[in-house]
Amino acid sequence: MRERIVIIEDEKDIVELVKYNFQKEGFEVVSFTHGKQGLDHLRLHPPDLLLLDIMLPDENGVEICRRIRAHERLKDLPIIFLTARSEEMDRVLGLEMGADDYVVKPFSPRELVARVKAVLRRQSRPAGKGEVVDLPNLRLDARTQEVTVRGRPVELSSLEFRLLHFLASHPKQIFSRERLLDAVWGAECAVTPRTVDVHIRRLREKIEARSEEPEYIETVRGSGYRFSVEPA
Repeated sequence: MRERIVIIEDEKDIVELVKYNFQKEGFEVVSFTHGKQGLDHLRLHPPDLLLLDIMLPDENGVEICRRIRAHERLKDLPIIFLTARSEEMDRVLGLEMGADDYVVKPFSPRELVARVKAVLRRQSRPAGKGEVVDLPNLRLDARTQEVTVRGRPVELSSLEFRLLHFLASHPKQIFSRERLLDAVWGAECAVTPRTVDVHIRRLREKIEARSEEPEYIETVRGSGYRFSVEPA
């Protein structure tokens, strides 16, 4: 079965460019020019990946991303933002909402295809060594991507889970932001080291009793991050 991509973009030339190049690569492509139309379709027919313009006629792409991450069937949907160079703040907000990558317009079709394939590969990649990681008050199951913190389930995006599982699978080891980007996002991804900081902050808010005094994910000044708790 062909992998299916949805693009929500109001610039006709970009939509035609994406359709032509991805159909040539064997993908099925469905397009929408308005956020509400696209979101309604996604809820009924979740695709393999979403290409999402930040600036749309009816809604901001960041808000659409937020709604997707709050939807049970769509919370793990890979999302790549299509942005203009002037939309730096929106790109950061999009990454905070859980977007997987972004591509700046004007872009090379070959680059976009490569980035989409990289995100899809990461999506299907095993989280890392050890399917189940048991820690004091924290349990990760890579088979189901379920996370339990102090006895209660916590919802993480696929990207957040991969980052947490990677760190928890290598306790006491210090990883630079660049090393985490390679291990979790993949070497093909063009997001910046700041993206790691954004996702670490979101993880702390979800798993730490006090995110300002983290028990699990420790910042090592000048070096990066370390998971400080050994498996139980």
